[in-house]
Amino acid sequence: MKKRILAVLLVSVSLLTLAYVNPDYQSPIANVVKECAPAVVKIDAVKYTSSPFFDPFMEDFFKRWFGDVPWGQQREATSLGSGFIFDKEGYILTNQHVVDGSEKITVTMLDGKVYNADYIGGDDELDIAILKINPDEDLPILELGDSDSLEIGEWTIAIGNPLGFQHTVTIGVLSATGRKIPKPDGSGYYTNLLQTDAAINPGNSGGPLLNIHGQVIGINTAIIKPQEAVNLGFAIPINTAKRFIDSLIKTGKAQKAQLGVVVMTVTEELAKALGLKVNYGAIVTQVLEDSPAERAGIIENDVIVKFNDINITTKEELVSLIHSHTPGDTVNLTIERSGKQINISVTLGEAQEESAVATEAKEFLGIVVDEMTNYDRESYSIPESVEGVVIRQIKNASFSQLQAGDVITAVAVNGKRYYVETLRDWNTVTEKIKQGDFVALFIYRRGSKLIFSFTYR
Repeated sequence: MKKRILAVLLVSVSLLTLAYVNPDYQSPIANVVKECAPAVVKIDAVKYTSSPFFDPFMEDFFKRWFGDVPWGQQREATSLGSGFIFDKEGYILTNQHVVDGSEKITVTMLDGKVYNADYIGGDDELDIAILKINPDEDLPILELGDSDSLEIGEWTIAIGNPLGFQHTVTIGVLSATGRKIPKPDGSGYYTNLLQTDAAINPGNSGGPLLNIHGQVIGINTAIIKPQEAVNLGFAIPINTAKRFIDSLIKTGKAQKAQLGVVVMTVTEELAKALGLKVNYGAIVTQVLEDSPAERAGIIENDVIVKFNDINITTKEELVSLIHSHTPGDTVNLTIERSGKQINISVTLGEAQEESAVATEAKEFLGIVVDEMTNYDRESYSIPESVEGVVIRQIKNASFSQLQAGDVITAVAVNGKRYYVETLRDWNTVTEKIKQGDFVALFIYRRGSKLIFSFTYR
């Protein structure tokens, strides 16, 4: 009996000892969550679409596994995402792909309160958007940190609404900086992203990536190859977003910079043909007149291999990095010229403003076009020898093979070709098209010439 009592006492002492391991310890992560979670919101955005998917990353996931996406009649679709309040006036940062084209946006706070939100502005290329709510109470906000001073291996904390599980917290470390991933629509890359192993899933998009001090260092934006990879999450550096907050609030648009070059990707075959010393980078095929590039001394056949110490392997990477800056920013380019590498400092200029919807152009079957600008030439690698109208938006799923940035150079109707150089040319020819006519659009797309034909019904 005494032995049994002694055994019970020993077990009790052991349990008490285990229960008091690190009795005064307080997790710094728990402190960050307590302080920051109230400023993180759940976003529900409703729009009408002919695709069953709202989030392009989910659409890309479906295509990888099951092939073509089942398009059909327009239906109501709801996008689930995250965001965070960064200003006492009620301004919220999130991803553009979460709220793009929405008819109604609501945000839900940690305490369950729901507010209608106004879309203030955003940008597809940057994948940044700003919303605004107008509550009667004082709002919690998050402090914006400095993503340029990050070190690999430091703690990262993600708060968001993955798959609808509201205010989920995941932790990890900063795995890498300066990462690039392809856009779901194949139009280019997201560049200079932060990589983290903090779990990020659909629904985390737009939420904050925090450091151990509770400062926002990134906007969670994407996962990559979810059927293959584990804990490969990416975030937009907060310093990129900070550059555009003022212009988005004031004008609804991101005021992006321009270098003023037309470039193409250097391949091994091109390098051998031209006798280049490098087989990567973006080669300058044209310097636009009176541009920042011309004033800085950049010339044709220069190969841009670095942008602010970030390696450049494709033209899309270069363009994306240029457009992640604002006019007046000074950047450093490393250029391969005649077998020698030189460094050139360039003060970026202001891109010509482009309208989201062309007010002078007649919308034809959901195809919205506009006059071409130097910004378009740099963005889509359109040489000055190519004339036409540029497609801004495709509203009709039947024309999903067309893309924003395509240049319509001519239109054929019943065997007769009409060349298109201006909006007036476009309006004139489309007004002539009647029901039953056979129509072909001649397209220039990133160095290729395509023909898209259909019967007008």
